[in-house]
Amino acid sequence: MTAFAYHLAFEFRTGLRIRQLLFLNYLFPLVCYALFGLIMTSVNPEFHKQLIPAMILFSILSGTLLGLPALLVEAREAGIFRSYKINGVPAISLLVIPALTTIFHMVIVTAVITATAPVFFDATLPVNWPGFLLVGLGTIVAYAGLGALVGVISTNSQTAMLWSQIIYLPSILLSGMMVPTDLLPDALGKVGLLLPGTYAMHAFQGLAWGRPVGFDPIWSVVILLAGGLAAFGLAIYLFSWDRQNATRRGHPLLALLALLPYAAGVVAAVIGR
Repeated sequence: MTAFAYHLAFEFRTGLRIRQLLFLNYLFPLVCYALFGLIMTSVNPEFHKQLIPAMILFSILSGTLLGLPALLVEAREAGIFRSYKINGVPAISLLVIPALTTIFHMVIVTAVITATAPVFFDATLPVNWPGFLLVGLGTIVAYAGLGALVGVISTNSQTAMLWSQIIYLPSILLSGMMVPTDLLPDALGKVGLLLPGTYAMHAFQGLAWGRPVGFDPIWSVVILLAGGLAAFGLAIYLFSWDRQNATRRGHPLLALLALLPYAAGVVAAVIGR
C-alpha cells in the first residue's frame, strides 16, 4: 500500500511538472472555459444553463483523451513499464494509477469551474449535489477508461492521438455540449448515443439540474460506469509491457467491446420510440 501511495503521489506531481500534461489538464480546459463562457453566453443567452456541465465534460475530455493515452504510450516506448515489471509492479497498477491521477486533476478543474461559473457567467448551479457528484464520477470513470484503453492499443503517440480524436471531436459535437441533441438529425443523434458524453450531458441535466429529459437519468449513470469498467477491464486484458516482449492476450479490435454498454443505450432508445 505504501508503494502504491508513493507511485500515485509521484504520478500526480508528474502531471504538474510536465508542461504538456499541465497544459492539457489545467491550462487548455480553463482557458477554453473562459472563452466559451464569454462567447457562448453572448451568442446564446440560454447557454448559462448548461455552461457548467458542458465545460466540465470538455475538461474531462481534454485530460483523459488527449493527455492519458500519450502518457501511457510514451512510458511503454521508453521502457518504463519493463522496469516496473522487473521490480514486481503489477500491470493493473500501471493503468489504474495514471487514471487515478488524471481523475484527481479533473476533480480540481471541475471544482474551479463550478465555483467560478456562477460568479463570472451567471451559470446555474446544480439543484441536486449528490446527483451532480455521481454523474461527474461516472463521466470521469467512463472517459478515463477509454483513455487507458486507447493508450494500451496504440502502437505510438501518433496513433494514440488519432484514436483519441476519433472520440474527442464527436463527443464535443454530438453530446449536447454546444448544440442540444434534439436539434441534431436523427441519425447523428443515434451516433451520439455511442459516446459517453451524450449520457453525461443527459444525466447532468436530468439528475443534477432536475430538468425534464427523455428517460431516467440514472440509466445514463449506469451506462457510464459500465462503459468505464468495461474499458478498464479490456485495457488490462490487452496490456503489453513493451513492443519486444508483448504479453497482450487478444487482438486490439477487442477494444470495440467497450462500446457495448453505449450500444445497449442506442437499442433502448430505438425500442423506447
